[in-house]
Amino acid sequence: MSSRVVALIVFLVLGVAVVLTAGLLTPWRTVPDAHPAVAEKSPADASTDFTDAEISRGSAFRAALRPWSLTRLALGLVIALALGLTPLGARLIGAVARPLGGSWWVEALLGGIVLGAVATVLTLPLAARSEALLRRYGLSTQNWGGWLADQAKGWAISALLTAVLTLALFALVRATPNWWWTWAAAGAAAFVFAASFAFPVLIEPVFNKFTPMPDSALRTSLLQLADRDGEPVKDVLVADASRRTTALNAYVSGYGASRRIVVYDTLLEQAPPEQVESVVAHELGHAVHRDVVTGTVLGALGAAAAVCGLAVLGSSTSLLRRAGVESLTDPRSLALLLAVVAIVGALATPVQGLVSRKIEARADEHALALTRDPEAFVSMQRGLALQNRADLRPNRFFQLWFGTHPTTVDRIAAARDFAAREHLPIPAPAR
Repeated sequence: MSSRVVALIVFLVLGVAVVLTAGLLTPWRTVPDAHPAVAEKSPADASTDFTDAEISRGSAFRAALRPWSLTRLALGLVIALALGLTPLGARLIGAVARPLGGSWWVEALLGGIVLGAVATVLTLPLAARSEALLRRYGLSTQNWGGWLADQAKGWAISALLTAVLTLALFALVRATPNWWWTWAAAGAAAFVFAASFAFPVLIEPVFNKFTPMPDSALRTSLLQLADRDGEPVKDVLVADASRRTTALNAYVSGYGASRRIVVYDTLLEQAPPEQVESVVAHELGHAVHRDVVTGTVLGALGAAAAVCGLAVLGSSTSLLRRAGVESLTDPRSLALLLAVVAIVGALATPVQGLVSRKIEARADEHALALTRDPEAFVSMQRGLALQNRADLRPNRFFQLWFGTHPTTVDRIAAARDFAAREHLPIPAPAR
């Protein structure tokens, strides 16, 4: 049996494993069975809790931002396809590597960096336009120097990882031309796990400064909240998000003994303690249900499947000729591999969004059950929506394709349904 056939079989098996894992671990029902749904659900209507002016402000911001964000996504995909499905990418990699001797390892080391740099430079004006809109609507506090520094940091981290990974990949391809994908698939899965655990420790501090929250009633209540939830944390940290944004947020980061609650300083400045607790309770829900671990497992299986898929597609002589290379042992074929990854990523977006929305809805339910304070939850959702300029009446297509969270009005309606089920005071409409 040829290696390509085996790769196809493994690809199909891993694909089924991804589907089954996602199907089994995604909380399709977010309301616990012990709590039957209320007979009449609360209406998910923005006008119940927001004025026409507030709804218009969110819609205007998203309408102004969306064309630039979508154009940037589309341009990134077009660039990947232009470089990977034509000889242009291969020629570019060869031209950059030639002054340094043009050996395979130079092409492998520089190929990903060069292709990434092209995409970054060409899409940078669109990213800058989005940043300008964020400033106009009061969501960004950065100056252009700080913004460019963040862009440079992100690109440098991506370039370093890309260089290491592509060099390792093509070393495997050249060492075992027929069966390289077996080792690469295992390596890709291991990398996803390593990156998931390393991100809070190595990457987060590059972009934010974290300081321990001073002793206070709020700090004590957050630690007690985590203990009561069975997810004790090492510390409560404050991120200096205000130097970059006015957005409000908090999250739980790390694993085991390194787990910590991270709260944006903007949230501390603008939200009362009970709303901060509601946000943190939501994030604790992700920890309790091991959502990060689930995402990591799905990512590892998906990465391994992607490598096997690339091995199958990489054996296509027509695709290789289109990319201007003769085989995958040529590091210049990296442009083709990245083009395939870009296509798969774009097509997977709505599926990932669907799973994410269900997971976020479960975390909302967890927060409500933990705090028993639907009033604070509704007030928190309203505050987040107004401060973050949420689209309170989102386009259905964009919500289905790109939405990672339930809409604000759906979350507020779910909180009122929770209050009705639990015989708690139902939060009154804000209007």
